[in-house]
Amino acid sequence: MPQTFLLYTECPNMRPLIHLSLFSALLLLQVQQVTSVQEIQTSHENILKINSAGEMMQCSAAMDILFLMDGSYSVGKGSFERSKHYAIKLSQALDIAPDKVRVGLIQFGSVPRLEFALDSYTTKKELKKHMKKVSYRGGSTQTSLALKYILRKGFPGGRNSSTAAQIAILLSDGKSQGNAVQAAAQLKEAGVVLFAVGLRYPRWEELHAMASEPIESHVFFAEHFYDAVNGLYTTLSTFSVCNATPTGCHVEVFPCERKTLETVKELLGNFMCWKGAKGYSPNTSLCPHYRQVYNKVYKRHQTVCHRTICPDPCDSQPCLNGGTCVSEGPEDYRCVCPPGYGGDPHCAPALSLDCAVDLLFLVEGSATLTLEGFLRLKFFLKRFLQTVIGSDSPSKVGLAVFGGETRVEAHVGKFNKDLKGLLKAVEALQPIGGETLTGQALRYVTRHGFVSAPVFADVPDDLPRVVVLLTATPSADEVVEPSRYARDREIFLVGMGPDFLKGQLNNITGNPQRTITYSSPEFSAKIPELKAKICSVDTQGCLGQAVDLVFALDASAGVGSENFVTLRDFVRSLTVQFDINRDVAQVALVTYSRRATTVFNLDTHDSGSAILKAAADANYMGGVASTGTALLHIHSSVLTVAKGARPGVNKAVVVVTDGSGGDDAVVPAQKIRDNGVSLFVIGIGDVQRERLLQIAGSEEHMISVPSYEDLKYFEDVLVQMLCSEVKKPVNLCKPNPCMNDGTCILTGGSFRCQCQGFEGPHCETRSRRPSSRGDRPRPAGLRSRQKKSHQELLHHYKLHRRRHTA
Repeated sequence: MPQTFLLYTECPNMRPLIHLSLFSALLLLQVQQVTSVQEIQTSHENILKINSAGEMMQCSAAMDILFLMDGSYSVGKGSFERSKHYAIKLSQALDIAPDKVRVGLIQFGSVPRLEFALDSYTTKKELKKHMKKVSYRGGSTQTSLALKYILRKGFPGGRNSSTAAQIAILLSDGKSQGNAVQAAAQLKEAGVVLFAVGLRYPRWEELHAMASEPIESHVFFAEHFYDAVNGLYTTLSTFSVCNATPTGCHVEVFPCERKTLETVKELLGNFMCWKGAKGYSPNTSLCPHYRQVYNKVYKRHQTVCHRTICPDPCDSQPCLNGGTCVSEGPEDYRCVCPPGYGGDPHCAPALSLDCAVDLLFLVEGSATLTLEGFLRLKFFLKRFLQTVIGSDSPSKVGLAVFGGETRVEAHVGKFNKDLKGLLKAVEALQPIGGETLTGQALRYVTRHGFVSAPVFADVPDDLPRVVVLLTATPSADEVVEPSRYARDREIFLVGMGPDFLKGQLNNITGNPQRTITYSSPEFSAKIPELKAKICSVDTQGCLGQAVDLVFALDASAGVGSENFVTLRDFVRSLTVQFDINRDVAQVALVTYSRRATTVFNLDTHDSGSAILKAAADANYMGGVASTGTALLHIHSSVLTVAKGARPGVNKAVVVVTDGSGGDDAVVPAQKIRDNGVSLFVIGIGDVQRERLLQIAGSEEHMISVPSYEDLKYFEDVLVQMLCSEVKKPVNLCKPNPCMNDGTCILTGGSFRCQCQGFEGPHCETRSRRPSSRGDRPRPAGLRSRQKKSHQELLHHYKLHRRRHTA
């Protein structure tokens, strides 16, 4: 960032001049910075294109290439291995064959050593295998001896220079201890093309002096790997040694820079040192002591680069809305899109809050939060609204700020269809100061955030109500009860904050699936995730899906009273995800230990708030558990028409247990499934898995939860399983809607009950009319006399009729 310095003077006549000079200096500084940024961007784009072109270039011609690899101590083993990698990579792009390209390798340190001759290997595979086996040897940097070796013996195993070009590639740091420049000149006079590739911190002056002309086309830096490979291919193609330029590509010339880290001597002081001896006495004197250190400033070498650049698919700038184009080959690319545009390959606007919710943002503005932190939250909120709120968005938005107190700055719906006004309201938000009273804020917005008058928000709303908490510091008050207060009033809570607040946010939302955390100070990338969590509320659970749902909670001593409260809260949290009324979803709750108790039936409550309150009143029982007894009770006394079960509606039972007391449940569970009811089992802790699996009937209907604390993490999993099951086609005769042993008969798209001694749509009323079909129940006294004669039976029947009439 540019820094501004204010210069104050007591000379009034000088102030305008000084201000003008400062302005000119700052302007020049900004222009230089912009230029520097453009150069960096251009360089980065060139590097990407160079890398891409280098991977496509192939060189095929009659050539003898001899690598002269520096294996001295000044290079070191690490740089030696990198130079091997460079040689292998280059060789893999050459047409290795006896009549095409042949490769040899000489390693030098104190003395040159022929690792393999030009005619040793005739395939890329063999060449790569033996190059990898070349080991580092060390020694002094005698580059001149290696060059003279070639002058004396020629290219080992090579061909005549008239039939194949002779190319030597020197890989060195350029710190030769002999006269390497003179030997290189003699080698070039003999017709050898000499490339110099710098290693580690090269001495560029020496490499420039040794390389063939033009120097900028024959000197490279091995650390810039793809650039060096591309540059060498480009030079070979430019001088018609081979044609390595891919179709459609061309050579570009641009300024480039090579850097090296120079060593300098630093005087540490004068110390006594030994210089010999006279007789038996040592001769000592003060001697300067130096050490070699790397200079912190790189030495820059400006040059001109000739590189082959291929057309890039990103040149046409296909990515919209600030997206970054990333090449993936000569024709393919992908767009890295900013938040809010990730759903389209070219970063076209993809996010839209197309779900219908009443949405209130609750933003922290406490004194604990810094001004910078508050502005960061406000910027995120503004960016979110700009990204997802359109003119046709069905959602309504409100704003609130909290700290030591809470203020609703805009009630939900105040800026409906007015994005400009909403953004101005966000911009006008100010910190409120005080402690971070998050719990108090949640209770306040529950009461006052979704209505225009300050009354309790208990009036049913057509749209789901969502509070998005944007906070960055721990709460100074208790949050569990206020958040439960909000959820009990059918308000969905979504929490967003830094990673260290994850536990607190989970307690607030009641469901980790509705918690968002981040580690970076810049968290705009969370916009798509927040949008998804908000809109998941609109389709949360099975809203709009008809279902008769029964929860069976293990309230035995194996669970314990504290854990039973957790099970109870789990049911309450699940219930919020269903549309509770007589026409859509009905919920019943059964608790059990040795015996089963109906807390409330399917038709007892017709609103979500009523069920939440009733579930909170379920009592712990203790004792030994009998899951079989609970399932029989549900089958005969809960899932019946008399207790609110509706014909033509899918039914499901969810058993939550620690696994004990399940030995007697397999047969009752099968009876429930045979009656067309979906049965799900949630086993907590060290459960008897095989036994519970027999009760559930299949893996798809069973959930194993490690502990009671982890139960909330499986809420959405269970809801997804339930929704999938209750959306299946309905069998109107399963479970049997006919009471008193009536027979259900399907007739087209409906059913009828064939009753025996009873009447009504479900055989619910005992019949008082004489039957002409002979299907009226016989008197009990006659049942034991079936073997008597017809006259006796008729006589007894008449007597019975007279008594009945009387």
